[in-house]
Amino acid sequence: MTDPRHICAVIPTFNNGGTVADVVRGVLRQGLPVIVVDDGSTDDTQEKLKDLDIRVLRHETNRGKGRALKTGLEAARKLGYRFALTLDADGQHDPADIPALVAAAGERTLVVGSRNLTADGMPSGNTFANKFSNFWFTVQTGRKLPDTQTGFRVYPLEDLPSLKLLTARYEAELTLLVFSAWKNLRIVPVPVRVYYPEDRVSHFRPFADFFRISVLNTVLCVLALVYGYPRMLLGR
Repeated sequence: MTDPRHICAVIPTFNNGGTVADVVRGVLRQGLPVIVVDDGSTDDTQEKLKDLDIRVLRHETNRGKGRALKTGLEAARKLGYRFALTLDADGQHDPADIPALVAAAGERTLVVGSRNLTADGMPSGNTFANKFSNFWFTVQTGRKLPDTQTGFRVYPLEDLPSLKLLTARYEAELTLLVFSAWKNLRIVPVPVRVYYPEDRVSHFRPFADFFRISVLNTVLCVLALVYGYPRMLLGR
């Protein structure tokens, strides 16, 4: 089991003023220090966070979830943490699931929260996009995962692929997952709950982001042939 002193939480946020403070409080109750990356919010996010005992990093303009994730993971690394737990600021992830994710963490292990995609209230667009992503992840890595699009994860900071690979938006998390598989990291799914509050703010753009993910999958399939599969076969 991972020593809790070696792990922090990283929470990217953009205009989640209605939910982010409750998410942070839930994480703090689990005993983890928190880094929030405010990706250029224009609502009351900063006001909601000002009295909480956390570290807040801010992008002056919105740069996308991938860039916010990179900022948070790099900060966690510089602060000496060995692991970073990530979760979304919109309230869909239950901080009560954190102990199960932390318990599964370890060296060269990426822990992925696995949502029940058939649960009541799960948006149909999310279910389709995830099944689509799961299929291509298997093609690109030879592995199967039940949920490749969740942002509820524990990253082993010392073992991750280069963060320079991260793109700007949601597809960044898929990129990290695929390159981690090519690097022969263990990828462990852990069942987690999911909840979509009424005041949840999502910045996923169904057409634009699905198109970006499709383009990325095309690129990753080519890279799998010339780089990913050879590297996995060599065990490096």
